[in-house]
Amino acid sequence: MLRWLLAVLGYFFYRFPGAIAGFFIGSLLDNVNVKGKTFQTSFGGSQQQVTPADFELNLLSLASLVIKADGNVSQTELDYVRQYFVQAYGKDRANATFKVFNEVIKNREISAQTIGAMLRQRTRYESRLQILHFLFSIANADGSVSTAEVNEINRIAGFLGVYARDFESIKAMFFKNPDSAYKILEIDRNATAAEIKTAYRTMVKKYHPDKLQHLDEAHRKGGEEKFKKVQEAYEQIQKERGL
Repeated sequence: MLRWLLAVLGYFFYRFPGAIAGFFIGSLLDNVNVKGKTFQTSFGGSQQQVTPADFELNLLSLASLVIKADGNVSQTELDYVRQYFVQAYGKDRANATFKVFNEVIKNREISAQTIGAMLRQRTRYESRLQILHFLFSIANADGSVSTAEVNEINRIAGFLGVYARDFESIKAMFFKNPDSAYKILEIDRNATAAEIKTAYRTMVKKYHPDKLQHLDEAHRKGGEEKFKKVQEAYEQIQKERGL
């Protein structure tokens, strides 16, 4: 494909910066005029679209930051990311993304702020919530989410423009404690029965799978997991209060 040709030529003339620029330019050219229309990634939501290649590399870059956050590169977490990408994009496309990342980006400084700002401008809010859920899922792949990983994901969430209450809601899906169900629904423990019901309806609308039909399969499944957690949280609170 054109992206690989330009990446090779870019590397030949300008080394790593040229390879990155060549790949991105080639990706853009590869993805225009598909079936007579400009290709727009399913994560797009603004006038300025992020190409599939850009998005996948940026998503993988954010994943690498979370994996390295606690100073321990877990093979379980690496395997989770690879499996997720294969499920979302197919084996060949996932392998191509990993190849570019390993050869061009891996050993360079990755800026969560730059990536977050770009995705914030060019993707829908529900897509950024799903990115956050994906990052927590990576951290949890080895059985627990460390404080360092939480802090890194929180930092990324800020760059993505995710509201603090939504960050805490998704975070609570990966921690079991007496307040988890309430945090998932974004309410206090002293909330009234009416407030609980209203919060549940609000969260159902926010995380409903129908809002993620434009995403690839793996991302849709992540959305279904969030929706299920909201339902479980509501049922748990109902049971505790005898509602």
